[in-house]
Amino acid sequence: MSTGTPSATAQAQEKANTTFDSFTMKNTNISEGPGVKLNDQQKLVVGSVLDLFEGNPTLKHLSLWKRDATFADPLSSAEGFDRYAAQWYGLASLFRPIQIQSHRVVSGGNPIELELTNKYVVAGSVPLLKGKEQTIKSRVLIHVDEADGLRIARVEDRWDDKLPDGAVSEVGRVLLPVAALRAAVRTGVAWGWWAFTNASWWRPFLAFRKLNAVTVPTFVKVPKNEEEDMKMKAERDGRQ
Repeated sequence: MSTGTPSATAQAQEKANTTFDSFTMKNTNISEGPGVKLNDQQKLVVGSVLDLFEGNPTLKHLSLWKRDATFADPLSSAEGFDRYAAQWYGLASLFRPIQIQSHRVVSGGNPIELELTNKYVVAGSVPLLKGKEQTIKSRVLIHVDEADGLRIARVEDRWDDKLPDGAVSEVGRVLLPVAALRAAVRTGVAWGWWAFTNASWWRPFLAFRKLNAVTVPTFVKVPKNEEEDMKMKAERDGRQ
């Protein structure tokens, strides 16, 4: 038996175990496709991402992400904690409920790949559109840093398995909606969002899916500590 220095992979696994043992999540039953066999840390990562897509963000979930990680979808490219955290908390405030219809992990490599079908229902906080719903099918790619305890480095939400090059270029296409949003933001998230969508030339649900990464952090609240996080979670759960 070898008694030398553990390999980088072994050290990463050990770090993941000691860091994430006490982690809890809602999506614990991970569906694996043919030939896919995830280890415990990969299942934890996938389950936590599914929780986020289902509108259940917590600081604990985001502790699985690197601070400089990126979230990308066809509407935005959110790099760094402030931006990607605002995306997930914003999603939870604008849609309630969000219901995963199905998921299946189709690759256990790096990135981990899963097929996801999700139904979004507009929350009561959005005027005039309460109860509107849309189902989106996507392929989600989860890139992890194996040398950093399998923490998430990048998540790509590819609608219909598509992610345009230069998604961040959407910034230039939303100048009019952003102007309307910033003018209305002082009245709160709901009315600011209403102004954004009504000024936008996108199809409503494409605009709904995520606000642009540049503007979201200006009006979406991200908790500063665990106590505030748990209070926000209780409020979300109470609205279900």
